[in-house]
Amino acid sequence: MPDGPDGHLSRRRVLAGGGGAAFGVAVGGTLDGTDAAATAATSVEADRPAVVGPGPVEITLRVNGADHRLAVEPRVSLLDALRERLHLTGTKKGCDHGECGACTVLLDGQRAKSCLTLAVMQDEAEITTVEGLADGDRPHPMQAAFVRRDAFQCGFCTPGQIMSAIGMLREQNRPSDAEIREGMSGNLCRCSAYPNIVAAIRDVAHGRGEPVDGTAERDGEGR
Repeated sequence: MPDGPDGHLSRRRVLAGGGGAAFGVAVGGTLDGTDAAATAATSVEADRPAVVGPGPVEITLRVNGADHRLAVEPRVSLLDALRERLHLTGTKKGCDHGECGACTVLLDGQRAKSCLTLAVMQDEAEITTVEGLADGDRPHPMQAAFVRRDAFQCGFCTPGQIMSAIGMLREQNRPSDAEIREGMSGNLCRCSAYPNIVAAIRDVAHGRGEPVDGTAERDGEGR
């Protein structure tokens, strides 16, 4: 409605009307009453190409001497495949970033952090987890040494420590204590049982300690 002296809209009325329209658009409305945000979102979705990811891949994981046929997405880590698909929960998920070593397994005899390895990359590789070390009721010498030396407290990191220790001794023969510490630096123990871990690995490396059948072996070092 004109309210100026010459029959035209006043400057105040124009500014008020423009401000109201701008506010309406700012809070999500448009001049015709439609939802601006919804309209913009619909336009973006219409212009966005459909994303189609790769589907599951058929692989065979050979774990502890047994073949397991699985269908996994390419993004699935070996750690998640072992724990969630094969229910081998001895391999622990710690940091899930390759920093703590709790997920260490042996791949074709060499130690590896399974959280950094894709399951599809290990199709038909020889995978050994802590569940595959014992010979029936007879523990692996490294397992027996960890028990004998009390090389764990909470035990969460212990499977990874044991698997890493076995792999390390395949890399170097009869390492010194300093070499053991360096070789095991990728495995963290939040309980700080490091001196006992080193002692357990030293026992196995130098063939000392109590054999896994329980008969005492005299090594002159004492216990």
